[in-house]
Amino acid sequence: MLTNNLIKELNNTLPKSNILSGIEERYVYSIDASNDPYIKSQIPDAVVFVENIEQVQQVVKIANKHMTPIICRGAGTNTVGACVATHGGIILNFSKMNKILEINAENMTARVQPGVIVGDLQKAVEDIGLFYPPDPSNLKVSTIGGSIAQNSAGARCFKYGATKDYVIDMLVVMADGQLIRTGSNTIKNATGYNLGSLFIGSEGTLGIVVEATLKLITKPQTSQVIMAYFDKIEDSIKSVNKIIEKQICPTTIDFMDQNAIQTVEKFYPTGLLCDKESALIIEIDGYETYIEELRKTICNILRENKASSIQFSKNKQEADHIWTARRSSMAACTKLKPNVTTDDVIVPRQNLAKLVKGIQEICKRHNLTVCMVGHVGDGSVHPQIPIDYNDKDEYRHYKIAKSEIYHLTVKLDGIISGEHGIGLEKKAYISKVVEGGALDYMRQIKKIFDPKNILNPYKIF
Repeated sequence: MLTNNLIKELNNTLPKSNILSGIEERYVYSIDASNDPYIKSQIPDAVVFVENIEQVQQVVKIANKHMTPIICRGAGTNTVGACVATHGGIILNFSKMNKILEINAENMTARVQPGVIVGDLQKAVEDIGLFYPPDPSNLKVSTIGGSIAQNSAGARCFKYGATKDYVIDMLVVMADGQLIRTGSNTIKNATGYNLGSLFIGSEGTLGIVVEATLKLITKPQTSQVIMAYFDKIEDSIKSVNKIIEKQICPTTIDFMDQNAIQTVEKFYPTGLLCDKESALIIEIDGYETYIEELRKTICNILRENKASSIQFSKNKQEADHIWTARRSSMAACTKLKPNVTTDDVIVPRQNLAKLVKGIQEICKRHNLTVCMVGHVGDGSVHPQIPIDYNDKDEYRHYKIAKSEIYHLTVKLDGIISGEHGIGLEKKAYISKVVEGGALDYMRQIKKIFDPKNILNPYKIF
């Protein structure tokens, strides 16, 4: 619990309207999108809304003085318990630091505060002919700060990469309140260590990102979405490999299994073909003169690899309709049970069909429904499992199935997170995929950056 002196210092430092201390207010911030009632979290002692860098530094200095945990929070959409308190402390909320500070068309960069919504940034830069590719499924609410903390990726990662590939500079508040700069305002930088790479994906355990400079690229002239259905999952995965073998690099290659197709169609009727075992959503982009030829080439490859039905968008509205259906998969699962869990495992693409079939078999053995979607272009799969947390027997089977899925992933030369992070949910499994020596160095880095262990403590390992 926070001491009275610490609360008093916070009230003297920030406007009182920026501090939540009521039990009901604090309870709201004791969970994130993982929403697992059995996760070892606590109600935070205070929730602080910061408005500028100086306020962040002041709060951190107070927390450092009193050895009080600080947990940064954007939109709380992460699914691994990465932004919940485990030992009380302060939730640092960045929703008021949500300004796009600068878009520099000449340098092709954007300078933003951590609370900026990913989708808002994308729209702003696309209006002037530029492009910020990373697109987490919840981009309408997820923030740049959260994306940096988890190294978010999304469907476009196959062609354009993840968040880490677009962050060229950051201002970071360290555990003692010191402000450091990690990079430069240049696209290339070979000056000293790439310090920024340590903070990206560190889940707020090493420092607090208070500003980021992001690389932008030119906006593709046009795009089109192809949706192909298959009677066998293996054929859909084979098609992905054949497309790549032809030296074609689509913007996205996403996947839905039959359960996901059927569940989404009930939730968001789009005309999906529910009798098919799987579907691929392939987006292509580039020059208008090139798109039609590229689409025809891809469709020919799909037919050669037993696609039983192929559809494609004829305008942006139709493309958005398809993507809305795909992005609705987790929300659709909530119609099946009171709760829904989602995971994030990734294997080399050559083992992808084995992973998908294996997850289906594991869930069937434990009498669990699983709706699978994923970014199969890069080997990533998201098993979404509807569950009733109040059914203790079902929850027990879910936990066993989860462990078996991770074991299968490791057996197939994969890792337990490609873009969601580790947080609390997966920390017990990290030693299965990261060898001991590397983990020891990670712990040493944590101690150097955060000697009092106040920055999002007890996450990752």
